[in-house]
Amino acid sequence: METEKTARLLYLYRDFARGAKVRKQEAADRFGVTQRSLQRDIEDLRCFFAEQTPPGEIIYDAKERAYRLVEWGSTLFTNGEVLAVCKILLESRSLRRDEMLPILDKLVSCCVPAEQRQAVAELLANEKHLYIQPHHEKPLLERMWALGEAVQKHLVTEIDYEKLKGGETVRRTIEPVGLMFSEYYFYLVAFIRDIDKKAAFENPDDLFPTIYRLDRIRDFRVTREHFQVPYLERFQEGEFRKRVQFMYGGRLQTIRFQYTGPSIEAVLDRLPTAEIEEQTEDGWIVKAEVFGKGIEMWLRSQGEYITLL
Repeated sequence: METEKTARLLYLYRDFARGAKVRKQEAADRFGVTQRSLQRDIEDLRCFFAEQTPPGEIIYDAKERAYRLVEWGSTLFTNGEVLAVCKILLESRSLRRDEMLPILDKLVSCCVPAEQRQAVAELLANEKHLYIQPHHEKPLLERMWALGEAVQKHLVTEIDYEKLKGGETVRRTIEPVGLMFSEYYFYLVAFIRDIDKKAAFENPDDLFPTIYRLDRIRDFRVTREHFQVPYLERFQEGEFRKRVQFMYGGRLQTIRFQYTGPSIEAVLDRLPTAEIEEQTEDGWIVKAEVFGKGIEMWLRSQGEYITLL
């Protein structure tokens, strides 16, 4: 009897390990045992896989009406992935040293096997030592989480915001709809309540949200008042992010230009909505959809490589 059970476990182990779906009745008929006996076999294998490194889990797939093995090792970071994430974080220069460096240490400690940690740590050591924090020197992590909860729970929020020009501080009541990051800074995206748009905005008919740099929010208070987000009009960070590359407010516009520089890939990566309309002898004709005036500064920075059409 024990030999038969061992044989069943080996066959079942092979099936699970190669990704096969195991249906209890079929397997019971195959081995000539009851479903109860087969269930005990599956439970034994479930304990076995759970104790492995990396662990696995036998789950029941209701749609397939079968058991299958999920190996959690594929969800863990590789050394290269951890190194890439740490390099990106360092290059972003988005947080103070006392917020950035512990994140890097925790990533290496939690995600890299013990025998490889020293090697990964040494690859990061010089950049960590020379890390230059943003000049605003504001702590952001707790503020980001509190405002992120306001976004998630659709809570009206009051902020005191320091304008970029002149340093004037204004109070705004907003409906926060997203958090974003771009080139060294985090931003809160929100719709403003109770404001004279003609007096406050260059484009009073603008239907899109306003962008606030997180470090320029001097103070904020999340209220208990909920605002409505109709599904069809729900703000989508991903779609908005494709079009607002330079974090300046303004109209949604379509631009066309000719690019004659060395790398069209760099243009397409910089402007996610960009499309090549035509390739000419001199370069490429490109069309892109963007928000605001920030695009103008980027176009000028490209010099003779770009001609606005």
